[in-house]
Amino acid sequence: MNRNAGIFCLLVLTLVGLGGCSSQPPAGESKKAAITMDKIQGKIQEVQTETTPTDVALNAGGPSLYLWEGVRRYRLFFKAPIEVVPGKEYIAEGVDAQRVIDEIGDPAQGKNGYPLQSSCERVVNMAWSGLAFDVTDGQVTVLRARVKRYPARPVFLVTRLTPAPPKEGAEPKKAAAKDIPDVSVAADKQRALLIEGAAVQPAPLWEPTGGPVRCKVIIDDEGRISELETGVQLCEVVPWAKFRYQPPVEGGHPVNVKTEVEVRFEPRK
Repeated sequence: MNRNAGIFCLLVLTLVGLGGCSSQPPAGESKKAAITMDKIQGKIQEVQTETTPTDVALNAGGPSLYLWEGVRRYRLFFKAPIEVVPGKEYIAEGVDAQRVIDEIGDPAQGKNGYPLQSSCERVVNMAWSGLAFDVTDGQVTVLRARVKRYPARPVFLVTRLTPAPPKEGAEPKKAAAKDIPDVSVAADKQRALLIEGAAVQPAPLWEPTGGPVRCKVIIDDEGRISELETGVQLCEVVPWAKFRYQPPVEGGHPVNVKTEVEVRFEPRK
């Protein structure tokens, strides 16, 4: 009798142990769940003029697609073809490649080139796990080539793209930009009107020596930088959304200001 009771208890303990083990998610699923995807929202721009093999591969053979979030332009990277409506607003979920690459870091601080092959491989695996080895290698090659060519223009690996819902309680549209005149203001004069924003930034990994740059910008009637008018890549990594000036007026009326902003990038040590 005692022997049977002992066997019964052993079976119960075994089943409880198995149940406890089975309640744990597989290691792969747990790791995948721990990855937090980035999310951006803005209007889609289609560019037909970019026809290099790298550009074509970024959208799986389709046209080059960008998403504008404020003054930040993201180059979208897809693993399969997708159709969108240019000019329409979308929400993209996925991985901001440059952000992850910079967070991974580089012991040589970019002195041996940017980005590292291993960093690009990690980014691709974060966004699109489970791809065949040869497919992953191809995506890594495309990503690295693009980032090397335009390191200031962030590539966003898309895992999901959906139309943005209409905003509830949106304020009435402002007068068209053409109704607000543009005026030119000297950089020194405009600098005195800066309320928020750091004119000194850390140098990025891909330009470790840093240095000063002059960026042509347009400041809207609310004092925010609404547009960049420059092809200098260092100007494209400045966090312009954090800059704010006194709302510009002329003769008592709001205006848009065309000016230059000097930003100094501190070299990496």
